[in-house]
Amino acid sequence: MSLGDWKLPIAVQPKPDDYAYDLERTLEAVVGVRTRVPADAFTAETLGTERAGNGVLIRADGLVLTIGYLITEAESLWLHLSDGRVVPGHVAGYDQVTGFGLVQALAPVDLPALALGDSSRVRIGEQVVTAGFGGRERSVAAHVVAKQEFAGYWEYLLDEAIFTAPVHPFWGGTALIGPAGDCLGIGSLQLQGATERGSTGHLNMMVPIDLLKPILDDLLTLGRANRPARPWLGLYATELEDKVVIMGLAGNGPAQRAGLRTGDLVLAVAGREVSSLAGLLRRIWGLGEAGVDVPLTLHREGDTFDVTVTSGDRNRFLKAPRLH
Repeated sequence: MSLGDWKLPIAVQPKPDDYAYDLERTLEAVVGVRTRVPADAFTAETLGTERAGNGVLIRADGLVLTIGYLITEAESLWLHLSDGRVVPGHVAGYDQVTGFGLVQALAPVDLPALALGDSSRVRIGEQVVTAGFGGRERSVAAHVVAKQEFAGYWEYLLDEAIFTAPVHPFWGGTALIGPAGDCLGIGSLQLQGATERGSTGHLNMMVPIDLLKPILDDLLTLGRANRPARPWLGLYATELEDKVVIMGLAGNGPAQRAGLRTGDLVLAVAGREVSSLAGLLRRIWGLGEAGVDVPLTLHREGDTFDVTVTSGDRNRFLKAPRLH
């Protein structure tokens, strides 16, 4: 994403008169996030070494909520503020399960913070704003088009994500602002898919803010959620005609070390058949904590066979945050 000079079409920009809160003031809480990651970082190949996106101030002391992939393994981090200042930041926490990331500004911010709303009360059809750094010209007047399960190919699963349209083209870390002017979620993806009402098109996927509340204190004190790590295999998978197919492997990850290959079909976990990505993930995670052996039944080039993958803790493959 570019933090440079660009604007969204006027037709999609939010208009202050359409909202019951002070739109201009609220958008001052949205910041730009720019990071640099070492070339030898585990995520450098897939996510790049220079990343940029958005975040939102959620506390007056300069605490910023963003999407975690922007800040994972960052060695330097800068926050671009709505008043034109650029201040250094430090990775305060990252949660693999939700995808949320926290950044602490290392200089006074003195800008309004956005309150955390109640994402469970979001209704389909509700008018919202998908806010990017740069005010109204970089924000989208959107609507909630779906609330439904989302399974990500990188071993990620939300029981109920929020989907909005029209899409924000620079979605990473955008703030989902609700009718009360509070934060209802954080932007994670742009994708094309069908909603529960049957329509298809380009959508933004938002991580609901309610998932942050139970782990916020843990992230601030521990840098992570205080829960056992889920077993991670290091595979990238997708669904194909009611089958789960491996489309990639993390370098030197558990699945690659166990001999799994791109193109393998995963038929079962511990003898239980799987036909969806969400089903695969739930079966793996149901076996225990990170480090547990995961028995898989695979199909490859006409052969069906069993293999056991010793799972890992994804966080152990990542570089720890560095304080400026």
